[in-house]
Amino acid sequence: MGAAHTTTTAQSPPFRSRPRDGNSWKRILARWQLYALLVPPLVYLALFKYIPMYGVQIAFRQFLPSKGMTGSDWVGWRQFDRFFHSNDFWTVMNNTIGLSFYHLLANFPFPILLALSLHYVANKRFKKTVQMVTYAPHFISVVVLVGIVMQVLDPRVGIVNHVLERFGAEPVNFMGKAGLFQSIYVWSGVWQHVGFSCIIYLAALSGIDPALHEAAVVDGASKIRRMWHIDLPGIMPIAVILLILNVGNMLDTGFEKVLLMQNPLNQQTSEVIDTYVYKVVFQSVAVNYSYASAIGLFKSCVNLVLLVAVNQIARKLKTTSLW
Repeated sequence: MGAAHTTTTAQSPPFRSRPRDGNSWKRILARWQLYALLVPPLVYLALFKYIPMYGVQIAFRQFLPSKGMTGSDWVGWRQFDRFFHSNDFWTVMNNTIGLSFYHLLANFPFPILLALSLHYVANKRFKKTVQMVTYAPHFISVVVLVGIVMQVLDPRVGIVNHVLERFGAEPVNFMGKAGLFQSIYVWSGVWQHVGFSCIIYLAALSGIDPALHEAAVVDGASKIRRMWHIDLPGIMPIAVILLILNVGNMLDTGFEKVLLMQNPLNQQTSEVIDTYVYKVVFQSVAVNYSYASAIGLFKSCVNLVLLVAVNQIARKLKTTSLW
């Protein structure tokens, strides 16, 4: 037996890697349909992401449309210094960071919880109904959403105040209280986007090996144990990637929704970078494009620093990272 085994092993041909075709263009032309799918996103990136970076120099100039981009006077860091030393700088930064952090903490766990809950629903009709009900608000426009929020929270005709009056409480002007603005903004966003955001987690859960659950059921594991030891580790790489991307957009709070919900009574806590730029720059007599570009560049740099920092932390913790 040993001799026969030795003979068979000796006669087996050595493994040879398949020789590579030196002509890469032939391989590309043979699969041109797949490469053609890359053209639209590459064109989009070039037109709307990379070519506009040429205009970043406006932030370092006193831009005048009559002189053009390169003909305008170079002023260096003057526009940034103006923003950093403005009276509203710390108020705007505190509101932006506080609102963004609150939004991240509230919006990150709920899609995961909803996906885990739907994953274990046995009744398919009930599951589809819940999915439809939770997905639908995502397609409501921001203007309609803010209108719904204002009607629901109206101190005279709002259903919330009618319920409070039933219990003997006084009507509350929710939109007029500065301390409630962030909570109204964040939780209305959770209601609108939680169903749509859980789609990617449902897709990740469907990719987990069913044999792991079968073995856990045989061992007597409950659903909570299976969620904790099988489902959560299975979707954790996706969750980490989404968390890193969300942190990379930390200062992008959403201009339209904040502006529509803003009023003089809650402006103390609702004034963020985007609305500040709109009011100071574009509602003034002379539009200052350089000042707006400087603030936008500063916001992008902060987002980039946060993205790199969180990605490095993820790498040090030996979890999934972007690079």
